[in-house]
Amino acid sequence: MAERFSAETATAETTPDPVAEPPAEAEARLYACFRRLGIAFTHHAHPPFFTVEDSRGLRDGMPGAHTKNMFLKEKKGGLWLVTCDEDRQIRIRDLEKAVGAKSMSFARPELLAEALGVRPGAVTPFALLNDTAHRVRFVLDPGLEADALVNAHPLHNEATTAVSPAGLAAFLAETGHTPLRIDFDALEARARAAAQAAEETP
Repeated sequence: MAERFSAETATAETTPDPVAEPPAEAEARLYACFRRLGIAFTHHAHPPFFTVEDSRGLRDGMPGAHTKNMFLKEKKGGLWLVTCDEDRQIRIRDLEKAVGAKSMSFARPELLAEALGVRPGAVTPFALLNDTAHRVRFVLDPGLEADALVNAHPLHNEATTAVSPAGLAAFLAETGHTPLRIDFDALEARARAAAQAAEETP
Protein backbone atom coordinates (compact mmCIF):
# COMPACT_ATOMS: atom_id res chain seq x y z
CA MET A 1 0.00 0.00 0.00
CA ALA A 2 1.31 3.47 -0.89
CA GLU A 3 2.44 5.58 2.05
CA ARG A 4 0.35 8.70 2.46
CA PHE A 5 1.71 12.03 3.70
CA SER A 6 -1.41 13.03 5.61
CA ALA A 7 -0.78 14.01 9.22
CA GLU A 8 1.93 14.74 11.71
CA THR A 9 2.33 11.79 14.03
CA ALA A 10 3.61 11.36 17.57
CA THR A 11 5.16 8.27 19.09
CA ALA A 12 5.16 7.50 22.80
CA GLU A 13 8.74 7.05 23.92
CA THR A 14 10.02 5.27 26.99
CA THR A 15 13.60 6.45 26.49
CA PRO A 16 14.89 9.65 28.16
CA ASP A 17 13.80 12.91 26.55
CA PRO A 18 16.55 13.85 24.05
CA VAL A 19 15.49 17.53 23.98
CA ALA A 20 17.17 19.14 26.97
CA GLU A 21 16.15 22.76 26.37
CA PRO A 22 12.99 23.74 28.31
CA PRO A 23 10.13 24.92 26.04
CA ALA A 24 10.07 28.41 27.56
CA GLU A 25 13.77 28.89 26.87
CA ALA A 26 13.49 27.62 23.30
CA GLU A 27 10.56 29.92 22.65
CA ALA A 28 12.38 32.91 24.15
CA ARG A 29 15.40 32.25 21.94
CA LEU A 30 13.18 32.08 18.84
CA TYR A 31 11.34 35.27 19.72
CA ALA A 32 14.62 37.06 20.41
CA CYS A 33 15.61 36.15 16.84
CA PHE A 34 12.32 37.52 15.53
CA ARG A 35 12.75 40.79 17.43
CA ARG A 36 16.32 41.21 16.24
CA LEU A 37 15.15 40.76 12.64
CA GLY A 38 12.11 43.01 13.07
CA ILE A 39 9.67 40.14 12.40
CA ALA A 40 6.21 40.83 13.82
CA PHE A 41 4.57 37.81 15.41
CA THR A 42 1.53 36.78 17.41
CA HIS A 43 1.76 34.21 20.19
CA HIS A 44 -1.19 31.91 20.98
CA ALA A 45 -0.84 29.70 24.07
CA HIS A 46 -2.92 26.51 24.16
CA PRO A 47 -2.92 22.92 25.48
CA PRO A 48 -0.35 20.65 23.81
CA PHE A 49 -1.14 19.73 20.18
CA PHE A 50 0.41 16.52 18.85
CA THR A 51 -1.34 16.29 15.47
CA VAL A 52 -3.12 18.53 13.00
CA GLU A 53 -6.41 17.05 14.17
CA ASP A 54 -5.66 18.05 17.77
CA SER A 55 -5.50 21.69 16.75
CA ARG A 56 -8.65 21.96 14.65
CA GLY A 57 -11.09 22.44 17.52
CA LEU A 58 -8.97 24.99 19.38
CA ARG A 59 -8.32 27.58 16.75
CA ASP A 60 -10.62 30.46 17.56
CA GLY A 61 -8.61 33.65 17.27
CA MET A 62 -5.88 32.05 15.15
CA PRO A 63 -6.37 33.43 11.63
CA GLY A 64 -4.16 32.50 8.70
CA ALA A 65 -2.78 29.34 7.16
CA HIS A 66 -2.06 26.41 9.47
CA THR A 67 0.79 24.11 8.65
CA LYS A 68 1.51 20.40 8.43
CA ASN A 69 5.18 19.70 9.09
CA MET A 70 7.02 16.46 8.45
CA PHE A 71 10.62 15.54 9.16
CA LEU A 72 11.78 12.90 6.68
CA LYS A 73 14.95 10.89 6.15
CA GLU A 74 16.30 9.31 2.99
CA LYS A 75 17.68 5.78 3.17
CA LYS A 76 21.16 7.15 2.46
CA GLY A 77 20.84 9.77 5.19
CA GLY A 78 19.51 12.96 3.58
CA LEU A 79 17.24 14.95 5.88
CA TRP A 80 14.19 16.93 4.80
CA LEU A 81 11.71 19.20 6.53
CA VAL A 82 8.46 19.59 4.59
CA THR A 83 6.02 22.39 5.48
CA CYS A 84 2.70 22.58 3.68
CA ASP A 85 -0.91 23.50 4.24
CA GLU A 86 -2.50 21.27 6.87
CA ASP A 87 -5.08 19.89 4.44
CA ARG A 88 -2.64 18.63 1.83
CA GLN A 89 -2.96 14.93 0.98
CA ILE A 90 0.01 13.65 -1.02
CA ARG A 91 2.02 10.47 -1.46
CA ILE A 92 5.62 10.35 -0.30
CA ARG A 93 6.68 8.59 -3.52
CA ASP A 94 5.43 11.62 -5.51
CA LEU A 95 7.19 14.00 -3.13
CA GLU A 96 10.44 12.07 -3.64
CA LYS A 97 10.23 12.55 -7.40
CA ALA A 98 9.42 16.24 -7.05
CA VAL A 99 12.42 17.01 -4.85
CA GLY A 100 14.87 14.48 -6.30
CA ALA A 101 15.08 12.32 -3.17
CA LYS A 102 15.07 8.54 -2.79
CA SER A 103 13.52 6.17 -0.24
CA MET A 104 12.07 8.75 2.15
CA SER A 105 10.50 7.73 5.44
CA PHE A 106 9.55 9.42 8.69
CA ALA A 107 12.64 10.05 10.80
CA ARG A 108 12.93 8.71 14.34
CA PRO A 109 12.37 11.06 17.30
CA GLU A 110 16.03 10.78 18.30
CA LEU A 111 17.15 12.08 14.90
CA LEU A 112 14.53 14.83 15.02
CA ALA A 113 15.91 15.98 18.39
CA GLU A 114 19.50 15.78 17.16
CA ALA A 115 18.94 17.69 13.91
CA LEU A 116 16.20 20.17 14.80
CA GLY A 117 16.06 20.20 18.59
CA VAL A 118 12.33 19.52 18.91
CA ARG A 119 10.08 16.65 19.93
CA PRO A 120 7.43 14.84 17.86
CA GLY A 121 4.32 17.00 17.78
CA ALA A 122 6.40 20.18 17.72
CA VAL A 123 7.88 19.90 14.21
CA THR A 124 7.96 23.40 12.75
CA PRO A 125 9.83 25.47 10.17
CA PHE A 126 11.04 27.58 13.09
CA ALA A 127 13.14 24.60 14.22
CA LEU A 128 15.52 25.44 11.37
CA LEU A 129 16.93 27.92 13.87
CA ASN A 130 18.60 24.88 15.46
CA ASP A 131 19.98 23.48 12.20
CA THR A 132 23.20 25.47 12.36
CA ALA A 133 25.04 22.71 10.48
CA HIS A 134 22.56 22.97 7.57
CA ARG A 135 21.95 19.24 7.47
CA VAL A 136 18.26 19.68 6.66
CA ARG A 137 16.79 20.65 3.30
CA PHE A 138 13.55 22.60 3.50
CA VAL A 139 10.52 22.13 1.24
CA LEU A 140 7.80 24.81 1.34
CA ASP A 141 4.27 24.79 -0.03
CA PRO A 142 3.88 28.04 -2.04
CA GLY A 143 0.18 28.00 -1.16
CA LEU A 144 1.07 29.06 2.38
CA GLU A 145 2.56 32.28 1.08
CA ALA A 146 -0.79 33.32 -0.40
CA ASP A 147 -2.26 33.86 3.07
CA ALA A 148 -1.67 36.88 5.28
CA LEU A 149 -0.30 34.76 8.13
CA VAL A 150 1.47 31.43 8.54
CA ASN A 151 0.98 29.54 11.82
CA ALA A 152 3.50 27.09 13.30
CA HIS A 153 4.77 25.96 16.70
CA PRO A 154 7.48 28.02 18.46
CA LEU A 155 9.79 25.00 19.04
CA HIS A 156 7.26 23.33 21.35
CA ASN A 157 3.62 22.27 21.00
CA GLU A 158 2.02 24.29 23.80
CA ALA A 159 1.69 27.40 21.64
CA THR A 160 1.25 28.52 18.04
CA THR A 161 3.05 31.48 16.50
CA ALA A 162 1.81 33.47 13.52
CA VAL A 163 4.11 35.40 11.21
CA SER A 164 3.62 36.91 7.77
CA PRO A 165 5.03 35.11 4.72
CA ALA A 166 7.56 37.94 4.48
CA GLY A 167 8.50 37.34 8.11
CA LEU A 168 8.96 33.63 7.44
CA ALA A 169 11.14 34.46 4.43
CA ALA A 170 13.28 36.79 6.55
CA PHE A 171 13.67 34.08 9.18
CA LEU A 172 14.74 31.50 6.58
CA ALA A 173 17.23 33.92 5.10
CA GLU A 174 18.71 34.44 8.57
CA THR A 175 19.07 30.71 9.20
CA GLY A 176 20.53 30.13 5.74
CA HIS A 177 17.82 27.79 4.48
CA THR A 178 16.64 28.44 0.93
CA PRO A 179 13.20 26.85 0.58
CA LEU A 180 12.53 24.44 -2.24
CA ARG A 181 9.09 25.41 -3.53
CA ILE A 182 7.26 22.65 -5.37
CA ASP A 183 3.79 22.28 -6.87
CA PHE A 184 1.69 20.71 -4.12
CA ASP A 185 -1.45 21.03 -6.24
CA ALA A 186 0.13 18.68 -8.77
CA LEU A 187 1.18 16.28 -6.00
CA GLU A 188 -2.38 16.18 -4.68
CA ALA A 189 -3.72 15.56 -8.19
CA ARG A 190 -1.39 12.58 -8.57
CA ALA A 191 -2.47 11.18 -5.21
CA ARG A 192 -6.16 11.49 -6.14
CA ALA A 193 -5.56 9.82 -9.51
CA ALA A 194 -3.70 6.96 -7.87
CA ALA A 195 -6.44 6.46 -5.30
CA GLN A 196 -9.09 6.45 -8.01
CA ALA A 197 -7.14 3.97 -10.11
CA ALA A 198 -6.77 1.69 -7.08
CA GLU A 199 -10.51 1.78 -6.46
CA GLU A 200 -11.25 0.91 -10.08
CA THR A 201 -8.84 -2.03 -10.14
CA PRO A 202 -10.77 -5.32 -9.84
